[in-house]
Amino acid sequence: MDKVFETPIEKQFEFDEKVASVFDDMLDRSIPFYAKVLSLICSLVELHVKDGDVVVDLGCSTANTLLGINSKINKKLTLLGFDNSDAMLGQARKKVEAYGADIKLENADILKLDIPKSDIIIANYMLQFIRPIQRVELIERIYSALKDGGIFIFSEKIIFEDKKLNKQMIDIYYDFKKSQGYSEFEISQKREALENVLVPYSEEENKQMILNAKFKNIETIFKWGNFATFLAKN
Repeated sequence: MDKVFETPIEKQFEFDEKVASVFDDMLDRSIPFYAKVLSLICSLVELHVKDGDVVVDLGCSTANTLLGINSKINKKLTLLGFDNSDAMLGQARKKVEAYGADIKLENADILKLDIPKSDIIIANYMLQFIRPIQRVELIERIYSALKDGGIFIFSEKIIFEDKKLNKQMIDIYYDFKKSQGYSEFEISQKREALENVLVPYSEEENKQMILNAKFKNIETIFKWGNFATFLAKN
């Protein structure tokens, strides 16, 4: 169970062994409708793929999305997961082995990775950890890596342009976290650890970034408070 922030923090947030060991619990308790979002993504992937297609998950963490796709979709797909955390990939490999899933995992710096030609690229709650200038460059590389007719699905924490509404949504989100068993201290500790590490965009900023990279269109396919999932087509 996630108890990472029960004690005073000593460093900024990072995906180390301590976080990796409780990461799945952290996701379930920290991201509203996390399981539902993954199910939605798997359903959309199922509707878009055919035998032989390549699906890439950038920032795959413990491989939940790829495992969901492997379990749900009865097609011969190449499933590739990339992450720069050995600790996360260690957890992912244990789960992939336990489920007997055909998923290839690789430690890679997403900013330097030569992204394989793909039919679908997924990035769940990953872009928000990339510096803004580098984020733009990464989106352009994702666009270039997608085959004709390919799609890019990504989930992000978002902010609101209306400052009052943004504050209200943050308060609502913290109430959600309290309802999941997190204490005020844990919430404040994680907020401090993530400061300047997680840099969210607004919904409109995310969409404009995608369109600037020459994607044909982008739609919000799920949204709850300050969390959203998008689907872009090239």
